[in-house]
Amino acid sequence: MADSMDSSALTAWPTLYLVRHGDTAWSGERRLAGRTDLPLTEQGEHNAKQLGERLKSVHFDRVLVSPLLRARQTAELAGFGDAAVVDPRLIEMNFGEYDGKTREEIIRVRPGWTYLRDGCPGGETAEDIGRRADAILADLLGRRETVLLFGHSVILRVLTARWLTLPPTAGGHFMLSPASLCMLAHDAVEDAPAIGFWNDRSHIVGQHSLA
Repeated sequence: MADSMDSSALTAWPTLYLVRHGDTAWSGERRLAGRTDLPLTEQGEHNAKQLGERLKSVHFDRVLVSPLLRARQTAELAGFGDAAVVDPRLIEMNFGEYDGKTREEIIRVRPGWTYLRDGCPGGETAEDIGRRADAILADLLGRRETVLLFGHSVILRVLTARWLTLPPTAGGHFMLSPASLCMLAHDAVEDAPAIGFWNDRSHIVGQHSLA
């Protein structure tokens, strides 16, 4: 897969804020929740509201959200329900036959398996998600806008890898916790896309981070 952007051709860069949805019933169990449309737990709802308090002072030109319930609830509880536009490309990875399973269950029959490196039977590969991420970035690049995206662990990590012009599988190196906030920006000194901050949960009180 080619680099997602030609930085030499860009005269304007967006600033992207990424939000992973709040906790669901499967978060603590580390179950793969791809297209299973889970709601937020009470803790997830509380964390989304805390996130909203943190984002009150930031002006966003656009707000995009995954069509899945857990992402839409997070956007609504954070105060962006009216502004959010559903973007189907932000939907989580399709884990196929592995949806609802834990990695421990999967590696009993497929030792060493990881979803971005090995893909999922009946589901998506890292390259599939990379194409979705590239399409999103193609719509955002070249505009000096601040954009808020509500999505999921895998799609947001792959999108970040593509922002950095890394292969989609590099998304596996970015830990992302429920209700965390990240920011992608342009480093003017290096003239390069960069990570401003990552997996920040400083707005959440009384709960440890969870990948």
